[in-house]
Amino acid sequence: METYNLSNNTLTLKVKKSPIFVRAILFFIAFSLFILPIGGAISSIVFGFGFQVGHFIGIGVFSLIGFYTLRVALWNTYGEENIQFFENKIIYEANYRWFKDGKKEALISNPNFYATQAGYEEDNEGVLIIASNEAKIESVVKMKMFQMEELIKVLKDKF
Repeated sequence: METYNLSNNTLTLKVKKSPIFVRAILFFIAFSLFILPIGGAISSIVFGFGFQVGHFIGIGVFSLIGFYTLRVALWNTYGEENIQFFENKIIYEANYRWFKDGKKEALISNPNFYATQAGYEEDNEGVLIIASNEAKIESVVKMKMFQMEELIKVLKDKF
């Protein structure tokens, strides 16, 4: 699986998918956290106990937890980072397929590319860091260090 793609002035880093079992559990938990509190409120109304303030609180809290779990599940399934290079700035955006994170812009005129160790030492993985004196952008996609060194060489040659 190709973990990065550099075309024109856009670098795309793709997340390695988690095992299908883990992703299935995450999606199940995420959708359960949305549906079960609503089902509980509806059953409370149907059985004559009425709708109470606690239902709003329960639906709100569990929906927030469900939303976060859904984001984790989507990231582990479809996650990718898009980094666009312009003359004096870099735009970073995380893409979850169903929605995207907010764009982060950094004014970087002379970018310096390097990798730093991430995760367990024996995994030999790292993340890409693009920095200058003014700002720093750190990727969260982990890649093998030999792939990271290859990518850094390509980026230094191009930019």
